[in-house]
Amino acid sequence: MNTRRYCMALDLKDDPKLIAEYENYHRPEVIWPEIKAGIRDCNILEMDLFRAGNRLFMIMVTNESFDLRRDFERMLKLPRQAEWAALMNGFQQRLPFAREDEHWVLMDQIFELNERPDK
Repeated sequence: MNTRRYCMALDLKDDPKLIAEYENYHRPEVIWPEIKAGIRDCNILEMDLFRAGNRLFMIMVTNESFDLRRDFERMLKLPRQAEWAALMNGFQQRLPFAREDEHWVLMDQIFELNERPDK
């Protein structure tokens, strides 16, 4: 199966209490099961979130049929996804250079070091 990796960025509101609450929502025993199921249902095989200060980085590995705009729009129509998105929006803020229609900003890959024999 061919896969593709997407890296995206977004800021959290720069408030330590809000950041701690946001991280808590993403703990395995706290995140709503419908959210994980919806992510998988939209052709996303892996998703990781990383934080540096109040900046978030999301890395997604998708199957070859994934389409960023189509599948993100479809995901919002799945059970509890819109509710989750609205909740998370209370912790997040767009990057200063994001377009008006962008929430997460797609990052451009500028370097790759890959010496794995499977690639």
